[in-house]
Amino acid sequence: MTTTAMPWPRRHPEPFPERAAEKVADTQLRHNLRSATGTIRAKRAGVVGELPDWEQLRAAGAAVKDRTLRHLDLYLEQLERSVTAAGGVVHWARDGAEANAIVADVVRAHGVDEVVKVKSLTTDEIDLNTALAAVGITAWETDLAELIVQLGHDESSHILVPAIHLNRSEIREIFLREMGMDQAAAGALSDQPAALAGAARSYLRERFLRAEVGVSGANFAVADCGAVSVVESEGNGRMCLTLPRVLVTVLGIEKLVPTWSELEVFLQLLPRSSTGERMNPYTSIWTGVTPGDGPQEFHLVLLDNGRSRVLADEVGRQTLRCIRCSACQNVCPVYERVGGHAYGSVYPGPIGAVLTPMLQGIEGSESLPYASSLCGACYEVCPVRIDIPTVLTHLRAEVVAHKRKTHRVPSPEDVAMRATAVAFGSRRRFELAQQAARVGSWPLSRGGDTIGWLPGLFGRWSRTHDSPALPAETFRQWWQRTHGEPAR
Repeated sequence: MTTTAMPWPRRHPEPFPERAAEKVADTQLRHNLRSATGTIRAKRAGVVGELPDWEQLRAAGAAVKDRTLRHLDLYLEQLERSVTAAGGVVHWARDGAEANAIVADVVRAHGVDEVVKVKSLTTDEIDLNTALAAVGITAWETDLAELIVQLGHDESSHILVPAIHLNRSEIREIFLREMGMDQAAAGALSDQPAALAGAARSYLRERFLRAEVGVSGANFAVADCGAVSVVESEGNGRMCLTLPRVLVTVLGIEKLVPTWSELEVFLQLLPRSSTGERMNPYTSIWTGVTPGDGPQEFHLVLLDNGRSRVLADEVGRQTLRCIRCSACQNVCPVYERVGGHAYGSVYPGPIGAVLTPMLQGIEGSESLPYASSLCGACYEVCPVRIDIPTVLTHLRAEVVAHKRKTHRVPSPEDVAMRATAVAFGSRRRFELAQQAARVGSWPLSRGGDTIGWLPGLFGRWSRTHDSPALPAETFRQWWQRTHGEPAR
């Protein structure tokens, strides 16, 4: 399957550094993020620590995903046969535009102008809600956090908790403004979680009961039997999956597992890594259609949207293991300070820094691979062992290669790095460069131990970092002086 070069809808044209500079100055945002991610980290650590075979589970999850990706074409064809045999209809979409058109056609074929939705990053990726609105179809988000974001005319900022950047008082204000409550209900609404959840439940209940079409993503699909699975914590997804007469599921082609028994591995990994629970409160699994039980028409849209391109990258292919747990976000020091909006993508945090440029292409996402300190915490918690730091450095090399192709005049950074390569190319040139640097750095350090300011390209670095001053004597010089012979 070959994907077309269809660009993603982009949230913001500004590169990551500019968006991050704005967000890091928001003290309320930093407080909200620190509180939420700290709570999730602690819960995850507790339930993961209960399992003596956690590392074996991680290795098993990575192995299952890698085997599936190696034979993805065969498993996709098997899934199509299985779903069709169970009474479902399978559609293939090369990009977001095709997937959106398929969903819109199904909805319009049933003469309705609204759908209820299960929380889905895949449909966010293709901007399905906007595409449906363009043809007169309203998509109601039913996940509490997604509903908050939708009513607030906002954007999600976390894979698992889209409204993580908002506190309870801010959420209450959104509900009062957007839900059309009468005066008595508005006066009684507090900012307590139970009260806010109750208001959302009342707001959504009539939409659940009148909906003719439900739309979902999926966490997993099982190739050999055609089963599709959604895991959630609230129960809204279960209602979307069972009440409407028609169900349309948009599935990224990497979400497969070969057999039912292998699904078990991920149903242990995902809840512990995402919500810090031993199991998901709601695990929905369905296969095709059953007369008199649930939706009587099931459509499965298999979405590529750049995944074939990622599959062809030997280093980056491992990102397709991702099960969207958000564990990497919750430990990332960069994400904790700037939030998800700074990444300009539906996939924020460390996984977004690699997944977004790989799926949509480096052009337009050049700054994302640099949105990391490369501390490695994301790899340590990833339930399927995606080596995000290695992929980040791989993508940084691609960014450099892309700039060299598109810019005829070398950038100052490129000139500096090439000069460094020349200096490091021989011992004699390296020693001369050391001597020159020592002389040049003296006015900047003024004989002290650190350099607080650097000129030119290094100015942005020196605004927030102190660099050590060059020592008066190099290691080789010290060795020669103390041992009476050259260092080898």
